[in-house]
Amino acid sequence: MSGSFRRRLTDLACRALQTTLPPSLQAWGWAVRCEAANIEDDTRALLFTMESLCGLMPRAVASRLLQPFVSMTGARAPFFKGSMIMTILDATIRRPRALGVACAVGAVILGLAYMALAGAPTHYLAINSAALGVGLVMLGLASGIGATGQHWTRVAVVATTGALLATAFFGSSADGVTRWVSVGGFAIQPSLILLPVMLVAFSRLRTVVTTACIIVAAAAIALQPDRAMAGMLLLGLTAIAGKCRDRQSLVALAASAIGFAVTLARPDPMPAVPYVDQILYTSFDVHAGAGLAVIAGSALLLVPAIIGWHRDPDNRATYIAFGAVWFAVIVAAALGNYPTPLVGYGGSAIIGYALSLLALPKLVETKARAVSRTGGEADATLPDRQLLVGLA
Repeated sequence: MSGSFRRRLTDLACRALQTTLPPSLQAWGWAVRCEAANIEDDTRALLFTMESLCGLMPRAVASRLLQPFVSMTGARAPFFKGSMIMTILDATIRRPRALGVACAVGAVILGLAYMALAGAPTHYLAINSAALGVGLVMLGLASGIGATGQHWTRVAVVATTGALLATAFFGSSADGVTRWVSVGGFAIQPSLILLPVMLVAFSRLRTVVTTACIIVAAAAIALQPDRAMAGMLLLGLTAIAGKCRDRQSLVALAASAIGFAVTLARPDPMPAVPYVDQILYTSFDVHAGAGLAVIAGSALLLVPAIIGWHRDPDNRATYIAFGAVWFAVIVAAALGNYPTPLVGYGGSAIIGYALSLLALPKLVETKARAVSRTGGEADATLPDRQLLVGLA
């Protein structure tokens, strides 16, 4: 890995830290940036920045969580007066989809830092970066055509089922396992791309057609076989059934349980792949900073579900499905030789995470009191396009 690339990654991490920190902690952000600039060794500078990022992020999050209490005590001025950063954060929190985009970008950046420190081939980093771009473009295009209505959701679920079944019968095989499709010389895993959005879509639209598609998808995953995806299906549907408790979710849950049992009975001999599998553990062998980057990046995937659960009670079934899906993928990566989403090498999970954001609401109307009249008006009128530019 070239020194210049590590230096650029260090600068990017410093900028991300400064953008995230509230005004009261901005001095720390500048101090980290100056200190990193004074470290001549590029690897040491990147390690120092990642350790600082992991150390300061909890304080930044704590400051954000304390915002309601600060506003109630009337001591908000030191935190928020004239703060464009906090205006952007407030607007992001109210837009689950935009929040998910920010978490995806952050997780991929942390994954790039880990791979740079671990000495991964440069094209691995390029592929992950390109996958992020492709996923965000697909998300933008689908959002632009309004692909979240019932008709589009039904079409997407049916198409996803067909793709998963086709992969099981006609996909690329290795060691008796058939999970991949070759596209342009690259092996992609359709289940990682399509199954998350399918599950989150099912949480919003449970009909006879979508339930039948879930049953067929469970069979397709069992045929491949893929324990990680079968576990994702089972955990996601368990969360949906626990929240909704209707006939469709219970029937789908029973089918997923059978499919998961089949995958447990069938052998899964795939070995661990460097920079892809087991990196939740092996990253700490590289450096503590690399390990913290992988852990922090994995935790970011669950942030939209956690915040949405608290702020948007009307759509809790969607948030619990989203969180359960990605939690299941992380747990599978920790327990077996399965891809670690977003922070490890592989574009399928990155695109899948971006597409699964389609099922989240664009805007949440919160009943919480605004921090200030001016801040509240800015939050209400800040368009999504300007918000994403501000985050960048």
